[in-house]
Amino acid sequence: MTKGKMIYEGKAKQLFETEDRNKVLVYFKDDATALNGAKMAQIHDKGIVNNKITSMLFKLLEKEGIPTHFIDRISDREQLCRKVDIFPLEVIVRNVVAGHMAERVGLPEGTEIPNTIFEISYKKDELGDPLINDHYAVALGAATYEELKEIYAMAGRINKILIDFFATLGLRLVDFKLEFGKDEEGNILLADEISQDTCRLWDLETGKKMDKDRFRRDLGDLEETYREILKRVESKLK
Repeated sequence: MTKGKMIYEGKAKQLFETEDRNKVLVYFKDDATALNGAKMAQIHDKGIVNNKITSMLFKLLEKEGIPTHFIDRISDREQLCRKVDIFPLEVIVRNVVAGHMAERVGLPEGTEIPNTIFEISYKKDELGDPLINDHYAVALGAATYEELKEIYAMAGRINKILIDFFATLGLRLVDFKLEFGKDEEGNILLADEISQDTCRLWDLETGKKMDKDRFRRDLGDLEETYREILKRVESKLK
């Protein structure tokens, strides 16, 4: 597959055209950002780690019936993916109180909740990716009610699969974000990535934070923790 011109660059990835107009190359960078871009750094080999983890998790989800944009991992830092039009929405799935939720509602981080919480934020860096509801999303033309219903249903299924999988690795899936897109036929597919950059993962035995919070909160052991997550995922899926 030949890499063409770059068509998009985000905080963590670059997208390139290929000779097939319905396929793109996704390149994973080592760049790390937090606090809406206010904090920036590079994490050695983060792109390699996240590419491998995302590839394995997307394959797992495909086996469980979740349609994704992923086709194949073609190098340490690159994936071949179906081209999709991304919904300008981030879907956040919360199983435990943490992060912004703890700040918003005044509950201690780690508080158990009886239900799964689904949130959506509007992907606009200049606005700080504000939290919105379904009616806002429809008014903004970001999605239809029918599309949101399908997205939430898919997110719920993904949550159940990943909770069980991460538990086998000794990890608790606290919360995570997802992005979805539509292919040329109008099918909704899971896109972007699933990694410790997009998930909060706590060690079930020690409670240690095993995710990007180690960067956000200057907790140390960043590279070692990223490699440890890769090692655990590879122990089950490689």
